[in-house]
Amino acid sequence: MFGWIPIPGFLDVVDILLVAGFAWLAIGYFWRTRARSALAGLAILAAIYVVARGLELEVTTALLQAFFAVVVIVLVVVFQDDLRRLFEGLGTWRPGRPEPANDLEAIDVLTRSVARLASSRTGALIVLPGSESIERHVTGGVALGGRVSEPLLLSLFDASSPGHDGALIVRGGTVERFAVHLPLSSDHEALGPGGTRHAAALGLAERCDATIIAVSEERGTVSVARGGEIRVLPRPEDLGRELRTVLEREPAAEGELKKRAVREAGIALAAAIALWMVFVPGSAVTEATLAAPVEVTNLPPDLELEAIEPAQVDVVVRGLRRDLLLAQRNPPAIVIDAYLARLGRRTFALSADDVRRSGDLSVVSIEPDKVKLSLRAAKARALPSPP
Repeated sequence: MFGWIPIPGFLDVVDILLVAGFAWLAIGYFWRTRARSALAGLAILAAIYVVARGLELEVTTALLQAFFAVVVIVLVVVFQDDLRRLFEGLGTWRPGRPEPANDLEAIDVLTRSVARLASSRTGALIVLPGSESIERHVTGGVALGGRVSEPLLLSLFDASSPGHDGALIVRGGTVERFAVHLPLSSDHEALGPGGTRHAAALGLAERCDATIIAVSEERGTVSVARGGEIRVLPRPEDLGRELRTVLEREPAAEGELKKRAVREAGIALAAAIALWMVFVPGSAVTEATLAAPVEVTNLPPDLELEAIEPAQVDVVVRGLRRDLLLAQRNPPAIVIDAYLARLGRRTFALSADDVRRSGDLSVVSIEPDKVKLSLRAAKARALPSPP
């Protein structure tokens, strides 16, 4: 073994923490999106590449190297929407815990108001923000700041109201804005017969943890979108139970999210340390002395090998630390071509060409640099007697 343990300095610690932070954000973000299956596919290809390189599968390694040469373009094409949302989230992130999105009194008012809107087949779109910011996803709207009430909600969604086609944002029992525009979803299979309001509800639910209520003016049904899914409630009156369930789950969900965040942070930190070990101390050029056994090949058939003196030599090699670590599992060997033994040669000088080694290691010296073979005449084999 080499007996060295790399100790990171202050800047190395900062470097590791920054990489771990980026990895933690990426893991958490892609886990919440549909892109994680594609990302898992890329991870499988990376694992295959590592195995193929270790087994020296030249064709497979060359093909995967050509693929990873354009992997940045592939990532941009496959994850363009997810990357855009990630960068938007980084740009609008603010520390601190948001205020509660709704309360029980507001839920009762919302349930009664939505039931009346559904019975009169008046289209409506109501957003109840969760713990994540929705500001980067919504546009437009008129600030209101009024307390939630049935008359207010019914008047805002009245067909004669200028903003009745937009969405209403309700937070903590207060109507913050109305006539707000939401992003539209392109998942037509999930939308089913839903129209533009349902596409807007699902579009926002795909991008954050808000709960969106959509009332269909064609069918008089009430749908709830959350977590990238949308479903129609059996009855408009079931909305209250649905919202209370969401409200009750928030503390438990928050605790589970914290636990998952801790696990993801641990994975990200371990990955950052591993990358630092590979690319920082692992990329340093150093020397090491490795014990190499002596092997004899191409021995004339009329000679037999009795002994090798010495049977093992010390080879000083130079290379990257990570390559030297891998060489411990696949140590070098001295290979002697004994063809000239038929002419009486018994002592063979050793050179770097005689060292069989893995990776890009270079041979600095060999000690001792000569090996002596003890040979004897091979015993004649008796021919089988004729029948």
